[in-house]
Amino acid sequence: MNNNTLSLPLDSVMLKKDFTFGVATASFQIEGGAQKRLASIWDTFCKKPGTIADKSDGLVACDHINRWQDDVELIHSLGVDAYRLSISWPRVMFESGEINPQGILFYKNLLQALKRKGIKTFVTLYHWDLPQHLEDKGGWVNRTTAYKFAEYVEAVVQELTGLVDSYATFNEPFCSAFLGYEIGVHAPGLKSQKAGRQAAHHILLAHGLAMKVLQARTPETLNGIVLNFTPCYADSNKPEDLCATQYADEYHNLWYLMPLMEGKYPSVLTLLEKNVQPIIELGDMEIIRSPIDFLGINFYTRRFYRAPSQAGQLFDELDHRPPFTDMGWEIFPASFTKLLVDLHTRFDLPPIYITENGAAMPDQVVDGQVNDVDRLNYYQSHLIALNEAIKHGVKVKGYFAWSLMDNFEWAEGYRKRFGLVHVDYETQTRTIKQSGLAYKALLASRHD
Repeated sequence: MNNNTLSLPLDSVMLKKDFTFGVATASFQIEGGAQKRLASIWDTFCKKPGTIADKSDGLVACDHINRWQDDVELIHSLGVDAYRLSISWPRVMFESGEINPQGILFYKNLLQALKRKGIKTFVTLYHWDLPQHLEDKGGWVNRTTAYKFAEYVEAVVQELTGLVDSYATFNEPFCSAFLGYEIGVHAPGLKSQKAGRQAAHHILLAHGLAMKVLQARTPETLNGIVLNFTPCYADSNKPEDLCATQYADEYHNLWYLMPLMEGKYPSVLTLLEKNVQPIIELGDMEIIRSPIDFLGINFYTRRFYRAPSQAGQLFDELDHRPPFTDMGWEIFPASFTKLLVDLHTRFDLPPIYITENGAAMPDQVVDGQVNDVDRLNYYQSHLIALNEAIKHGVKVKGYFAWSLMDNFEWAEGYRKRFGLVHVDYETQTRTIKQSGLAYKALLASRHD
């Protein structure tokens, strides 16, 4: 389609007012104001040579720390029901573990302003920016960090009583553990399978500990976790390719969901060498399996796998196939439907929110406008794919576009743009793209 609109079937439950539509961001990616908080692992990572594609950092980012009032007006202008944001642990707590009054006040003011606009607040408590002082003591490889996280969560939720509609403990544990500790392309940049598996376990343990805090301290909020899923497809129907693809799915996707739903890791765990298997203490899996009110699902693309070409490996991951987003990720919305239906069929899931979905595209500003038809088409096809999953019985309660605005895209720096709103990083001017205007129009078309 090329008519610059977004549409859903008139009978879609997504068009009813009780379905939540929102936009999402993360603290390190937009806030800036680094001098007003402790250092995080991403500050340290950005200083290392060769880590960030454009050699940039998050010291200023979108300057949201100073422009938040205008950004609230921007969010409101889009007509969304909800805003998903994250709390910066280094901003709200001192190294002593005491609350930083200035840091928490920023979030109080922001959340209050959103409430006044009638915008629901979905708060993520950890979106990758671990305080550097905790990384200096081992970070997520150190079991103590899980308990430090629970203490942080307790302090924050007490400060934000009455201002939050939903809490997610973590955003994408896979990225923190695998990308950060196992292959080293994200902060803190470790390259150790043992560290990656242990970090994943400690993050899930931290989630379970935090869920107990949330259930006790703020039972009125919707409390859960956000996982990313990249569906795994076999390169052929050969038994060895199908087997390798199953291993990949267990290693990258089910590793994080099965403990939450079933209190156990997938069977691929037993195929790992003993020295890289995580240390799991008695009672850990019961803690991790603490009940959740919702599951956040982030979806962008799929990957292909085949039997390993090297001894000792479980699978070979293949390159993405066209058509591509600007990240080089395949666009294949049918895998979105299949993922959701498969998860719904296999697990007894709580209500689902699509907490991230979107695309980086090579945007051009022409005469003050961004006619991002390619991104708009991505959203159109994925909204239809989501609607299909709902028709198959998947319990989806909401959808958040990633992202509200262009921002610091982690290891890619500022080269990749996901926003519904364009950001000129020199002037910090915000310009709503055509996709943003189409999203606004879709939301305005809903009915009771």
